[in-house]
Amino acid sequence: MTALPALLVTAIATILSGCGASDRTPDPEPPRAGEPVPAIRLDALEQPLDQLRDWARARSEEYGIPVRALQAYGYATVVMSKAQPGCHLGWVTLAGIARVESDHARFGGATIAADGLLRPPIRGIALDGTGGNARIVDPTATARAGHTVYAHAMGPFQFIPDTWKRWGVRAGTDYHTLASTLQSGKPAATSDLSGSPDDIDDAALAAGRYLCAAGGDLATAHGWRRAILAYNHSAVYVDQVRNAATGYQKQ
Repeated sequence: MTALPALLVTAIATILSGCGASDRTPDPEPPRAGEPVPAIRLDALEQPLDQLRDWARARSEEYGIPVRALQAYGYATVVMSKAQPGCHLGWVTLAGIARVESDHARFGGATIAADGLLRPPIRGIALDGTGGNARIVDPTATARAGHTVYAHAMGPFQFIPDTWKRWGVRAGTDYHTLASTLQSGKPAATSDLSGSPDDIDDAALAAGRYLCAAGGDLATAHGWRRAILAYNHSAVYVDQVRNAATGYQKQ
């Protein structure tokens, strides 16, 4: 497997200003949303993700996706459909990104624990500007170390630190506590609410926020492509995600 792609964007405005303006080629249709995710109660006393266990188990073998990962994608889809119904985020899009970024959290022998955390954590290569990669400094790690430390993409959805700081969210938090954050582009109010990029649930929900903010309506060809380009500004990457996501659609 080649080196993992990384989230190379720290501000959506930067990406959007540079993509698509002069490209007159019509955007291909986006992947269909995939099989519907069952309605779940976000205010349930039990863990909301547990309500998707049977749905995930019934599809895990067919799609080659771990049950725990499917639960995370499904939950993020349900939450974002409530917080931003006009986004039309489909779980197959999240699955397509996770397949390309980390083989559904299995890269390097990683597995997803019951609590959603990856063990061992997945880290991309140092983004030091070599090998065609961007040069991105991790300011927090640099301040702690006293010398330049380059960022590494983190977790199953390969967030860089600055991007996670903006979009990270703890999926296990009560929905009503997170509602205003999920409905906007505001960072989580506290570091505790920002969760962890190494948690499949947190990472999937953060990726959903990012995609919705970048693309607007992901049911449109232009919106979907714009969202994926914001995630990784590469036409090849867009095709990879589209192909992976399409493979999770029922024919």
